[in-house]
Amino acid sequence: MKTDYNIITGICADGMARVIAVDSTATVQRALEIHNTTPVATAALGRTLTCASLLSSGLKNDTDSVTLSIKGDGPIGGILAVSDRFGNVRGYCSDPRADLPLNSEGKLDVGGAVGKGVLTVIKDLGLKEPYSGTTELVSGEIAQDVTYYLAASEQIPSAVAAGVLVGPDENAPAGYSVIAAGGYMVQLMPGAPDELADTITAAVGAMLPVTTLIGAGATPDDICRDLLRGLDYKEETRGQCGYRCVCSRERMEAGLLSVGKRELRQIMLEDKGAETVCHFCNKIYRFDENDLWKLLTGKR
Repeated sequence: MKTDYNIITGICADGMARVIAVDSTATVQRALEIHNTTPVATAALGRTLTCASLLSSGLKNDTDSVTLSIKGDGPIGGILAVSDRFGNVRGYCSDPRADLPLNSEGKLDVGGAVGKGVLTVIKDLGLKEPYSGTTELVSGEIAQDVTYYLAASEQIPSAVAAGVLVGPDENAPAGYSVIAAGGYMVQLMPGAPDELADTITAAVGAMLPVTTLIGAGATPDDICRDLLRGLDYKEETRGQCGYRCVCSRERMEAGLLSVGKRELRQIMLEDKGAETVCHFCNKIYRFDENDLWKLLTGKR
């Protein structure tokens, strides 16, 4: 069922638990198109983007952001995703063309592509220093790693699920596209009784894979209600989020200036210009000699 929203938050049991669910199908498809990712890289990046959207649900200010960084020793290398308070997200992986055979269960081998390493979450809340926490990867499957991070680093008992289903598509340039993608996160608040934890654990265990639900037409609201059935679920917010880059020529100018005026002058004299590319959307920004001279002299 088509809706005018794709992310929703809610509470249950008089605020003792909160839930967030997102249908990130269009977001992950856009990432595939931008980065030309293989199916396994699409799944790994897509799960990371989805989890970043889920983690950003508690942000308060428009300028706040959450960065989810995964550094593993698998062929995909690092993965980075940044989300704003509305769940809008952008990201990339070090090797979008990394590929592996299906795993023993016949599924995309995301854990093998990521490998062993660390997960870092950075929350920029407009304070003097961003909050940062790091934990080891427990599986490389992304959602399990985020669940472990929340318990170990932020002491928040949580259940996180994220999935990406990629299938053949003869009309797509890559020959495949994202059929379904999404995720959910349930968190217990301080003081939640053990009985509530047991009930939610059982509900999570009984849930079908999130891609199965979304592929069958389930909305984020349906997923929240299924998770918290019988627990007096109440919707808090709903909205529309997607893949959105915030790059600009001004940001690229600041990046060029950060290399130092001496180095920038050398680039102007030897290369007669500069070209920068945004990692998140692959947009190219070109600067000729005159542009670089204006940067060096401050005469823009």
